[in-house]
Amino acid sequence: MNWIDLYRSKICTIEEAMEAIQSNDHVYVHPGCATPTPLVAGFSERVKALHDVTLSHILTLGDAPYAEPGMEAHCRVASLFTGANVRDAVNSGRADWTPIFLSEIPGLYLTGQIPVDVALIHVSPPDEHGFCSFGVGVDVTMAATKVAKRVIALVNHKMPRVHGDNFIHISKLTHVVEADFELIELPRIDLSERHMQMGRYIASLIEDGSTLQMGIGGIPDATLYYLKDKRDLGIHTEMFSDGVVELAEMGIINGERKTLHPGKIIASFVLGTRHVYDFIEENPFIEFHPSDYVNDPFIIARNDKMVAINSAIEIDLTGQICSDSMGRKNYSGIGGQVDFIRGAARSKGGKPIIALPSTAKRDTQSRIVLDLKPGAAVTTSRGDVHYVVTEYGIAYLHGKSIRARAKSLIDIAHPNFQESLQEQAIAAGLL
Repeated sequence: MNWIDLYRSKICTIEEAMEAIQSNDHVYVHPGCATPTPLVAGFSERVKALHDVTLSHILTLGDAPYAEPGMEAHCRVASLFTGANVRDAVNSGRADWTPIFLSEIPGLYLTGQIPVDVALIHVSPPDEHGFCSFGVGVDVTMAATKVAKRVIALVNHKMPRVHGDNFIHISKLTHVVEADFELIELPRIDLSERHMQMGRYIASLIEDGSTLQMGIGGIPDATLYYLKDKRDLGIHTEMFSDGVVELAEMGIINGERKTLHPGKIIASFVLGTRHVYDFIEENPFIEFHPSDYVNDPFIIARNDKMVAINSAIEIDLTGQICSDSMGRKNYSGIGGQVDFIRGAARSKGGKPIIALPSTAKRDTQSRIVLDLKPGAAVTTSRGDVHYVVTEYGIAYLHGKSIRARAKSLIDIAHPNFQESLQEQAIAAGLL
């Protein structure tokens, strides 16, 4: 049987595909803008007739009916990076979450520590050789799919084909559900003056020929805005969005001075708009690779002048970074922050940067604090922290004493809180 006939033999409805899921199964779902929303809806209905199903994933988008109250007897969510759609389930105890570096998640699947009976994935139509692309995100999905006993694929004509280690042959698929609908998009946000000021400071640290890692949101977009006078920038990042595309189209991001994968943007997934999806479609400038490669700190460090830009929820005066919890409440996950902070630190000329607004809750709460909230997680240790940026300046902490760290961080705190932070630091013996 040739691959075309084999492919056609696997085409079925969502309802037929969901029959492959049984009680006690471990199910994986493709995350991010590749979240296969029709399969998620079908799964959420199917699982009501089952019990003790475990569903694992990193950040998924769209609705998550399987995580609603009353579903826990049927389905237990095992989050490896928590998004808004399952956050309440995690924090109310109806779901689990695991703190782990993004670079190490594929290993959990490949070693069987997290088993996969069924993988729900979202891919492009096959090419002339029968290979489908994982499209807008290969991330940890390739690893989960490699070990899955059954693979249910949503084959979407709107899913772009992306180069790199980002393909699966149709012989690996057990069920195919064909579709033709637009992917989830994340629009760009409006930039505030606070974002712009932080972007100016971060851009001042970036030299021509640097390779960048940055995520999505106001701080990365503002930073990219101020890089238009730079030259020969490169990208090695877990993900990127519309701002990177703009600089690539201008020729500012060209990868010509990269010491690893020169002339290529290296990533694992994108979060953004259709403009990003069109840009990565069959673009030889773009290569997607799984997270255990892209996020490996030793791989990251092979990029000279590696600049890693990550955000935080809170930082204490000794430099401990909390990025994934609000007190004891889980907010997100470790993700790739530590992977890239450590990789950039070991890069020749590298710069690890943590950027955060100085305040929260309409300037009523300082994000620079004497102590993290009770129960708050330390995402990035004070030994790993180098540059910290707020809209009030840049603090360099690496190799500095606790006293010097406290002074530097108070200097970039919001002026309304500097005096009280100094008083607290003196009372605590830090100054």
